[in-house]
Amino acid sequence: MSVRTPGAGLPARPRLLGPVLVVLAVILLLGGVGVSLYTDLLWFRSVDFTTVFTTVLTTKLLLFVLFGLLMAVLVGANVAVAYRVRPPFRPMSLEQQNLERYRVAIEPFLKPVLIIGASIFGLFAGLSAAARWQTWLLWRNGTPFGEVDAQFGRDISYFAFTYPFQRFVLGFLLTAVVLALIASAATHYLFGGLRLQTVGEKVSPAARAHLSVLLGLVVLLKAFAYYLDRYGLAFSERGYVQGPSFTDVNAVLPAKNILIGIAVICALLFFANIVVRNILLPAGALGLLVVSAVVIGGVYPAYTQQFRVKPNEIQREEEFIQRNIEATRRAYGIDETVVSQYAASQDATPEQLRAQASTVDTARLLDPTVLAPTFEQLQRLTFYFGVNNQLDIDRYKVDGELQDFVVAAREVDIGNLSGAQRSWINERLAYTHGNGLISAPADRVDAEGRPLFDETPFELQQSRIYYGELSPSYSIVNTNQPEIDGPVGLAEGQADVAEGEVVEDDESQATFNYDGDGGVQLSGLGRKLAYALKYREPNLLLSDAITSDSRLMYVREPRERVQKVAPFLELDSDPYPAAVDGRIVWIIDGYTTSAGFPYSQRTVLGNATADSQSTRRLPQEQVNYIRNSVKATVDAYDGTVTLYEFGEKDPVLQSWNKAFGGDLLEPESAISPELRAHLRYPEDLFKVQRQLLTQYHVTDAREFFSREDFWEVPADPADALNDATNTPTAAGGQPGAPAASTIDESLDGPDQPPFYSLLQFPGQPGQRFQLSTSFTGLNRPNLAAFASVSSDQDDYGQIRVLQTPRGGNPPNGPGQVANQFVSEQVVADALFPFRQNRATVTFGNLLTLPAGGGLLYVQPVFVRAQGGESFPTLQRVLVSYGNEVAANTTLAGSLRDLFGTGTGTPTPTTPPVTPSPGATPSPTPSASPSVPAGDLASAVQQAITAYEQGQTALRAGDFAGFGAAQERLRIALERVEALQGRSASPAPSAAPTS
Repeated sequence: MSVRTPGAGLPARPRLLGPVLVVLAVILLLGGVGVSLYTDLLWFRSVDFTTVFTTVLTTKLLLFVLFGLLMAVLVGANVAVAYRVRPPFRPMSLEQQNLERYRVAIEPFLKPVLIIGASIFGLFAGLSAAARWQTWLLWRNGTPFGEVDAQFGRDISYFAFTYPFQRFVLGFLLTAVVLALIASAATHYLFGGLRLQTVGEKVSPAARAHLSVLLGLVVLLKAFAYYLDRYGLAFSERGYVQGPSFTDVNAVLPAKNILIGIAVICALLFFANIVVRNILLPAGALGLLVVSAVVIGGVYPAYTQQFRVKPNEIQREEEFIQRNIEATRRAYGIDETVVSQYAASQDATPEQLRAQASTVDTARLLDPTVLAPTFEQLQRLTFYFGVNNQLDIDRYKVDGELQDFVVAAREVDIGNLSGAQRSWINERLAYTHGNGLISAPADRVDAEGRPLFDETPFELQQSRIYYGELSPSYSIVNTNQPEIDGPVGLAEGQADVAEGEVVEDDESQATFNYDGDGGVQLSGLGRKLAYALKYREPNLLLSDAITSDSRLMYVREPRERVQKVAPFLELDSDPYPAAVDGRIVWIIDGYTTSAGFPYSQRTVLGNATADSQSTRRLPQEQVNYIRNSVKATVDAYDGTVTLYEFGEKDPVLQSWNKAFGGDLLEPESAISPELRAHLRYPEDLFKVQRQLLTQYHVTDAREFFSREDFWEVPADPADALNDATNTPTAAGGQPGAPAASTIDESLDGPDQPPFYSLLQFPGQPGQRFQLSTSFTGLNRPNLAAFASVSSDQDDYGQIRVLQTPRGGNPPNGPGQVANQFVSEQVVADALFPFRQNRATVTFGNLLTLPAGGGLLYVQPVFVRAQGGESFPTLQRVLVSYGNEVAANTTLAGSLRDLFGTGTGTPTPTTPPVTPSPGATPSPTPSASPSVPAGDLASAVQQAITAYEQGQTALRAGDFAGFGAAQERLRIALERVEALQGRSASPAPSAAPTS
């Protein structure tokens, strides 16, 4: 009877199915990689940054091959050696009998197993090494800093560029040798070189020699690790601050030098074991190294720290704290900060305050984080346009005077298309671009609290936006399908669309065919096929609307676009649009960073740049050096990316420029005057710097050690204010009811964001476009300092700090001012009508402004009615100076109320609605000595009627009628006041806007 072999007689096809599937999987994988590389190459060619693509790709391939091959050779060669020197005869034992069946199974396939195993190790090592392409390029192209560290006297470029690469190589070699040691030991055990459970000799001479060499290499690499550890002390965290401390310099550093010598001796003893063949020799060497590492490297430094440093810490650490202060201030660019003492008086006379009113009456009132719905509702013009939820602040000259504006790009937003309109043609070929740059003065509104969109400070020759923050992931332009261009006349600035009107009918929509050079030209079948595979979209290949002149636009978000051409930069989280030379361009700030600046304190970028308004922030990456070395622009029409070198020479940027051929950047001199006029000091950089300034404004080591003069960035009080204001019982049920309960002055929450505004800094001529922030004392609610950095050309980047004196009567901090606003009766009465009508009240940015030798706080209040297509409008402006608070409908009115009274607490009244900013109130009639009762009753009845009419108009959303009723109410109350011959409290006013 014949025995049938399993699988015999099966058809050939099932037996081939497995290999065929494997081959198909490999083809698909390689095909996907090929498509990705090819389309990336086309994209980099379209933006003229091919050097970036080729440099990164070749570097990754080089590292993958070099380190992958090295790992495979080290592991494979040692396994091969272990097999080759296997003993020809193995003593009989149960252990060897159990291993024999594995030897029999493996030996026939040993070569392919060895090749596959070594290749797997090499693959993972190569992929890991390829990810370190930036470390390699910086090591190869490192540029000297021209300054040395305080401890070792080496140029800082060694720590920034060379040391990280040496650490990487050391880690790789240690991993490779340890893996080779493990693989060799396993091979020796399998083939009898190691006999752990066999009587007699446990290790064959060949195995002993082989493993001794590998162990000696491990110990030798450990000696190199001790050598690098010496320089790693430049980033030590043992002491009071980062950098070499007293213990590091006087205990750890000598210990590392001793351990280097011991490790070298131990490695030689392992090598000697090849000849001596005595297990005690390497065992003794290993024991010596371990004991030395514990005693010399651990116990002695701990003893020094505990018994020499702790009892006299400031005396021991003073020199090293001073090094840290100087290095940190230099590394973060805060070493030239100008700190001035500022009395912040709260006792200025009314005359002094009125004299200062003109310097702050143009303060920014429009909050870019609140008004996105207002901009979109009033200025999108048609349903498929929209604005980003984070508006921007910029400045333009109007009639020769600098004015700050809130700006937003009117972009296409295909998410607004209805279900019936959502088709591939519409989403990718028809609705391809936005049109226009929206702007409104930041310091004033119309009579209803809406931005003044008719005061446009620029003219555009090309207003279309194909590259923006809301742009679709990809669009095909210049096709046979006309592109929707917005309402007729919009591109020429002549669109006949009323403010707030949304054009929806097709006859009122203009069309356009793209004629620029943006995107990748779909000039052949191969390109169409590649992108059809990339986006898994057959229409890219089959659509008749796409011609050989059509262009595919993708990677359209400005930050993403710049990041792709400059992968070595960290980019500011807030790109902003500007009108430059008749075109819309996006401006993005680029940062070069390093974690290799000796003695400098490290900070986590993500934590430092987080605040109450940040929708995105820098990555959670530790750095101790940062520079705003690049200003990047992206043309909104054709997507052109330009990188400008900016500021003082930066060795990190120079190293990257060298790595990419030296022509990656345009010189700073190439920045046009029109573009330079819109460059801002970047917000994320300032956030990082202000976190460091909370401590590093102190330049004396002893004062730094005491921490008594440290600051902190205050929490944003806006959330607490909004919660306190919008609760049903926030201020009673009628005007004059008790104000809301106080809020915690030491708020615990996200940081208060810095703010851009035109500001006249004390001691500086005229207003400048500044980025400003406040500081409170550490664990104290009072204001400790006010800092501002200029964006003007003549003193760009100059940080100035006003430091208030400690003790005495310190000025209020943001939390204390918020407490004033929520508890003062004048504010409660001013906000009463909005709560009564269940409108949403939103407190805007709390601005701190130096004025009158003190500090003035200004906070706009926005109101949004319930129901319908409502949007926020400015309805109140709260101001605080010292212990005085005012609340009016305009900043000018609030300043009049505040600066026109004495220093005592103002009367808790709500000012009447002012028809427009700066309007002059009607004169008050003189009181008559004799008042007929009928006249007085008539005046009171007129006031009641006007109030009721105003409330009716408010509920109906008729704000023009509400304003007229309020004016009648004001006149009637003034008449009552004159007839009675005494003061009368005006009724509450103002309203939300829908």
